[in-house]
Amino acid sequence: MINKDPESTVMKGSMMKSSISWTWFHKLGSPKWFYGISGRLLPWLSIAAVLLIGIGLVWGLAFAPPDYQQGNSFRIIYIHVPAAMVAQSCYIMLAVAGVVGLVWKMKIADVALQCAAPVGAWMTALALVTGAIWGKPTWGSWWVWDARLTSMLILLFLYFGLIALGNAITNRDSAAKACAVLAIVGVINIPIIKYSVEWWSTLHQGATFSLTKKPDMPAEMWLPLLFMVVGFYCFFGAVVLLRMRLEVLKREARSSWVKDEVLKSLNQIPEKGVVQ
Repeated sequence: MINKDPESTVMKGSMMKSSISWTWFHKLGSPKWFYGISGRLLPWLSIAAVLLIGIGLVWGLAFAPPDYQQGNSFRIIYIHVPAAMVAQSCYIMLAVAGVVGLVWKMKIADVALQCAAPVGAWMTALALVTGAIWGKPTWGSWWVWDARLTSMLILLFLYFGLIALGNAITNRDSAAKACAVLAIVGVINIPIIKYSVEWWSTLHQGATFSLTKKPDMPAEMWLPLLFMVVGFYCFFGAVVLLRMRLEVLKREARSSWVKDEVLKSLNQIPEKGVVQ
């Protein structure tokens, strides 16, 4: 019998798509599935990070023209801006992981939160240090209590708080909930960082790089910056995935699939004196 109701067909199709998306979402929360898919992504992210950062650094530091006002001191932008962008994006990721962990109780969300927080802290520290190096010739001071700089410093303290809280609570479930709440509450600092130069009178310049606006710099200056931004995100993804894979193996050490993975890796290592 032929179904002549087009609305019923559309509803069935949408329900199937929704079911497929939810199946994928729950698969993502499976440590075993995550370990497999991350192992395939890791080499590509690593290669992309090396190539993009290498090209961006050489292009930006050696071949990009000097700024008409700041001269060659502006070149710190090729490290400062990508580090600051990744630092803020990382914290947003932590907040999303916190929501997923609290609502859907996915273990992998806590793994992501715990493994990404130190990387985000390093990126924030790098952004602050390079900002100070840039600020000395520009403002005549290594540090000013500017709204942008102060809110970035608060971001670093939030990262430190997450790391300390995760290590201080011995019960893993309790630590995961506490860190998730702190990550969600702390995310309010991200729009403050972004719009601080618009809300308050600050020394810090506006956004140097934006995906929604035409760059103010010539192409030979912003293209290497684009390479660096994408490269930093690839580097961040590779490092976080690597840390997460190690943490998953640690937490799931007694699972049968982990034992299978270990045996598989051992079988790929040739014994001494054996030529394969």
